[in-house]
Amino acid sequence: MIAPRPLPGRLYLVPNLLGVVPPAEVLPQRTIDVARALSHFVVETPKAARQFIISLRSERPIQLIDFATLDVNTPPELVPKLLEPALNGEDLGLLSDAGCPGVADPGALLVAAAHRGGVRVVPLVGPSAVLLALMAAGMNGQQFAFHGYLPVAPEARIKALKVLDEAVVRNGVTQIYIETPYRNDAMLAATLAACRATTELCVAADLTLPTEQVIRRPIAQWRAAVRTELSRRPAIFLLGTI
Repeated sequence: MIAPRPLPGRLYLVPNLLGVVPPAEVLPQRTIDVARALSHFVVETPKAARQFIISLRSERPIQLIDFATLDVNTPPELVPKLLEPALNGEDLGLLSDAGCPGVADPGALLVAAAHRGGVRVVPLVGPSAVLLALMAAGMNGQQFAFHGYLPVAPEARIKALKVLDEAVVRNGVTQIYIETPYRNDAMLAATLAACRATTELCVAADLTLPTEQVIRRPIAQWRAAVRTELSRRPAIFLLGTI
């Protein structure tokens, strides 16, 4: 007699911290409790994931927790195999390097595979830098667009920023984008060069950290002010109107 296949486990979407802070200051207790109990994770960077799980004081030794990698180099055809623990009846956690899984990271591929495979997807509450920045900016929160990373090449970056600036003027939709922290200063300079003087720019840096800083002012005032130091600080950039 063939044994029945076990019911699928759940895929928990586990938000990570945005920086080094005590987890209880940022994460709800349920999120911490679920993450502590999991034995299997799919993660963007195993080293960062282990550090996060250790900070939560997991219920089991870190050596007994399985960390599989899903990053930008993972071939899409291998993603369904990462679901095996859940398909075999065990709960599985999806963890990005910072913030919410599936937002500006490859985790959405696993979530899509879970839906196709009949695995229940459970999003847990935690910090999203994009939404925290939008909340703090005081811009249009009814209509907004997140563009992720803009081009690195200077000419292409300026062109992309001009398109976002045009969208703000044309329809008032808040435009949100990010950059690798060590290129933040270059992104700020490009934004000030590309956008209209009247466009509002908000920069939200180090969100949820003791050094958190949210600054919003028109581009003209940004150009006249002492330049804010953003190098190596996680930041979100928002263009909008009053």
